[in-house]
Amino acid sequence: MGLFKDYVSQTRKPEGKLGRMMLNGMNSGHARMADWGLSHLEEIAPEEIVDLGCGGGRNAGELLRKYPSAKGTAVDYSDLSVEKAREYNKDLIADGQLVVQQGDVSALEFPDGKYDLATAFETIYFWPGLERCFAEVARVLKDGGTFMIVNESDGRDAASLKFEKIIDGMKCYTAEQISDALKAAGFTKIKTDHHKNKPWITVIGKKQAEDIYVRGE
Repeated sequence: MGLFKDYVSQTRKPEGKLGRMMLNGMNSGHARMADWGLSHLEEIAPEEIVDLGCGGGRNAGELLRKYPSAKGTAVDYSDLSVEKAREYNKDLIADGQLVVQQGDVSALEFPDGKYDLATAFETIYFWPGLERCFAEVARVLKDGGTFMIVNESDGRDAASLKFEKIIDGMKCYTAEQISDALKAAGFTKIKTDHHKNKPWITVIGKKQAEDIYVRGE
């Protein structure tokens, strides 16, 4: 149980050999779920994209393949995740299309209104307060910008709730809880979808010009 807990706990902040193993598994193991989530994006043409909690970097690359004229930023709290994401996307980085950097989603070091699209795949389980972090995402989005969250857990599935008890700091959320936090952070036009056969969920919110955003304390 000790080694298993040590391994699965790497989902929070990958470090060392176990963290590298976890990141390799994330890129491949979550690909189908991530692509299902990406299929929910409306016909948009973002110029600037930020992928928050980028992990091994696979989804940041897929976003730029979906929107080849866009520029991307990938952010993660883990030094090892940043290293892995840079390795995975070295060609996009060399071409000047992607920047990968360390960051804290509760205090993003980006100017107001920089991005058209923000994404968060399999990561909000570990964010330090949804409303606070969602307000920070709203701050860095342009008016009319889109924020998409994709989770493998719907907050009710037995497997994820088991991991929630094992992994320190993990919290699984329902689509309703995510939607409520988005609304509290000022997002509107919120849409949710639940996979017909799996506990996967996608939640999308829009930042509107008339909304007011204040960084959480």
